[in-house]
Amino acid sequence: MRKDFGPQTWLYPMPVLIIGTYGDGDQPNAMNAAWGGIHDHDQIAVCIDPPHKTAENLQKKGFFTVSIGTAEKVVECDYVGIVSGNDEESKTEKAGLHARRGAFADAPVFDEFPMCLECKLVSFDPRTGCTVGQILNVSVDEEILDEKGKITLEKFHPLTYDPVTHNYHTIGAVAGKAFSDGKKIKENK
Repeated sequence: MRKDFGPQTWLYPMPVLIIGTYGDGDQPNAMNAAWGGIHDHDQIAVCIDPPHKTAENLQKKGFFTVSIGTAEKVVECDYVGIVSGNDEESKTEKAGLHARRGAFADAPVFDEFPMCLECKLVSFDPRTGCTVGQILNVSVDEEILDEKGKITLEKFHPLTYDPVTHNYHTIGAVAGKAFSDGKKIKENK
């Protein structure tokens, strides 16, 4: 038996994405945007409400970063989501985040988040806030890489957001192997 909830903005898991932009005077800004994901083979889409400081900044500069929130920085991630850059200009400093200019995009890369996508603005819908960026580079802190140079979830603890309970979660144990486990059904035909 299923229960209908009507149209909702529920999709699991929802990544916790920290959007970085520079404001006037190169003041770094960060916001938590739980609604986002890969849009195309070299693009990411995120929802940024038009009144947000981040929306203003990215339209002025044309660049932004997308960092992946981590369990170790859940407090900081939540803080930059509940405090507006319109009200608190130095919110990244108050959150204890340290920014350096991206090598590929004129946007801040935050040292505290081990994975970052540097992006160039492709489009921004001023009515809905739907933002699309071309991914120029992905940088990853070596501390979350395994001995083969690949990201490992044993070292990288990305946050996900539960839109129903409003809780943050981390990703758990391995459940299977992609492009492999389904072969069991294929081979039995």
